[in-house]
Amino acid sequence: MNQFLRTIPALLLTVVVSSCSTMMQTYSYKAKGVDLKDYKTYAWVNLEHFVEENKEGEKRYARYILDLANEELLEKGFKLDVENPDAVFQFDTRIENRVSYNQSPSVSVGVGIGGPGYYVGGAMPVGGGQITQNNYEEGILTIEMYEPKTGKLLWRGWAEEQISFETDVEGDLKKAVSHIFMKLPVKHKE
Repeated sequence: MNQFLRTIPALLLTVVVSSCSTMMQTYSYKAKGVDLKDYKTYAWVNLEHFVEENKEGEKRYARYILDLANEELLEKGFKLDVENPDAVFQFDTRIENRVSYNQSPSVSVGVGIGGPGYYVGGAMPVGGGQITQNNYEEGILTIEMYEPKTGKLLWRGWAEEQISFETDVEGDLKKAVSHIFMKLPVKHKE
């Protein structure tokens, strides 16, 4: 019974770690020495391929992502200027096949003898410790900000999350765009 009670925390930790792997992760990169406050207007580039691919359904959420991103940029004080923007943005989506490995907890049986001032014991594994492979798909949304005259990357933000048939795509995209732009380190005064 005591051994069983000791394995419960290990099992709970395994369940928590396994469930955390499906959480959305967001990241960002900012070029060194760049002050993003100097960039107040923006436009989008490379949107033509979304129009063509949309007909085939490959980028069916492109317009949705674009609308969400425009809302976030306006909230940060950017102004849309397709004629002479200070910065240009582009985004991309992709799905990648991933593999993770999990090891089940080991169960050991042990004996011990103790007395005043001494203790002797030993343990031997009797089960568990199996490694299992988990194949899954991960959705990735990347949004990049460039200097239009030089083409230099100024900032990049991206979100990654395990996806499945039960995934709420629109809800996840909204959350991803919001979290990505939280990492854009600029807020213009209005």
